[in-house]
Amino acid sequence: MDRKQHIAIFTTASLPWMTGTAVNPLFRAAYLAKDGERKVTLVIPWLSLKDQKLVYPNNTTFGSPSEQESFIRQWLEERTAFISGFVIRFYPGKFAVDKRSILPVGDISEIIPDEEADIAVLEEPEHLTWFHHGKRWKTKFRLVIGIIHTNYLEYVKREKNGQFQAFLLKYVNSWVVSIYCHKVIRLSAATQDYPRSIICNVHGVNPKFLEIGKERFEQQHSSIHQAFTKGAYYIGKMIWNKGYGELLKLLNDHQKELAGLEIDLYGNGEDSDQVKEAANKLKLTVRVHPGRDHADPLFLDYKVFLNPSTTDVVCTTTAEALAMGKIVVCANHPSNDFFKQFPNCRIYDDDNGFVEATCKALSEEPVPLTDAQRYELSWEAATERFLKVSELNQVFATEREKNSSKEFASVSLNLWKSMEDTSAYFHHLALGFETTRRAFGAIPGSLQPDEEQRKELGLATSSKHSL
Repeated sequence: MDRKQHIAIFTTASLPWMTGTAVNPLFRAAYLAKDGERKVTLVIPWLSLKDQKLVYPNNTTFGSPSEQESFIRQWLEERTAFISGFVIRFYPGKFAVDKRSILPVGDISEIIPDEEADIAVLEEPEHLTWFHHGKRWKTKFRLVIGIIHTNYLEYVKREKNGQFQAFLLKYVNSWVVSIYCHKVIRLSAATQDYPRSIICNVHGVNPKFLEIGKERFEQQHSSIHQAFTKGAYYIGKMIWNKGYGELLKLLNDHQKELAGLEIDLYGNGEDSDQVKEAANKLKLTVRVHPGRDHADPLFLDYKVFLNPSTTDVVCTTTAEALAMGKIVVCANHPSNDFFKQFPNCRIYDDDNGFVEATCKALSEEPVPLTDAQRYELSWEAATERFLKVSELNQVFATEREKNSSKEFASVSLNLWKSMEDTSAYFHHLALGFETTRRAFGAIPGSLQPDEEQRKELGLATSSKHSL
């Protein structure tokens, strides 16, 4: 009876890849484990050396999982200023160059022993289960919670034959999430809808950004120092779909109205050269720089963060900019609904609104955040929201419907469960063959870890799977 509840958080990326699914689940694990009331395990992908070189920036590589774990923990402790007692475990992963994503290899649910399989949190559940072949998540764990991070449909629509691909992907996503998750949390209404889902932003901001915001506020009210000496900037992965396309088009179409505007762009990505070329054609002063950590002192003096992206679900850099006390100019889009509560968030509806909001932001000073507003951005508040909407503090009873007095309801429930079981079995069967997996888009040879990864992770030479 005294055994602590165990939460296993599975995610699709890990540091030093500075992506949302590497950073946010890491903070979630730290803050869920902070009070010591529950046992928390963060399960992250391990890449072999050749894939590390493709994914991790600045030629950073690791010879062993323990070496990478040390890097991750040091990074985290420098930002949270406390040592968290959660466990880190690795699953075998491979980098899909065409998808720019890390995909699981083998049955990653096996990373958690059956006796510890209480609650699974799947960060990007569709991504983690598209090619899953192994024990069914709902069978392995008492409660499976999916957190939807990415607006995959919006990305796919921008590709060749995008509308058709998005149509298919929408149903595939709904299928796998439905058969593998009991509950679904959508960070914003920007994602596709799912059965049994709720919209709630369960992400917070790196505490360092809140500290920066307090320091800026003090400087802003000091006659000695000017808090903001630079104008506008944007930071993000340098690909067209991450807001750069929208931003450069707005700047190009309204160069006359925005005359005198100077803006700095920071990021690394596949489209860096094209972004630089497009920026150089503008009459406005648009400087393009390599990517940096948003907490770098370089960014402290900027006053206005411009983010016209409509592919995000809840943009991490927007939250960070608000925490630092900057004015944020962003589109009237569901991904920005959470930010509308903050006085420094300036929303625009169209091109003219963007020009007006940008010019106004550059001419004004940011409004200091209240303590309550700072708390809303924090990971403490995000953790409270997560515990509330996921109902982790309540006993999860999978058989609760059996007590229903209505026979029709019971029959309907059993029929639905039978259909779901059949659907799950079909997915399990289809993803058990290399040819079918390839047809679905899986990485070749991803049904089982290769010998190199087995050796690196200390895995057994063979394993059996059951639904």
